[in-house]
Amino acid sequence: MSWWTRIKTFLTEVRSEIRKVTFPSRDEVVGTTVVVLVTSVIFAVYLWLADMIVVFCYDQVLQVFKS
Repeated sequence: MSWWTRIKTFLTEVRSEIRKVTFPSRDEVVGTTVVVLVTSVIFAVYLWLADMIVVFCYDQVLQVFKS
């Protein structure tokens, strides 16, 4: 099988597979984007609060050993 035949076969298969692809509608894209943004904000707030708690506990431990 020559390289030209392999390339033609490959491109034919790619074209066949691309025809099977279904792209999401605008509403689906907007919906999933909103979900990602809301989830990101929730995790950001959670991690910020967890960080504040860890820093507070760390400061308390330092104050105990400082005195």
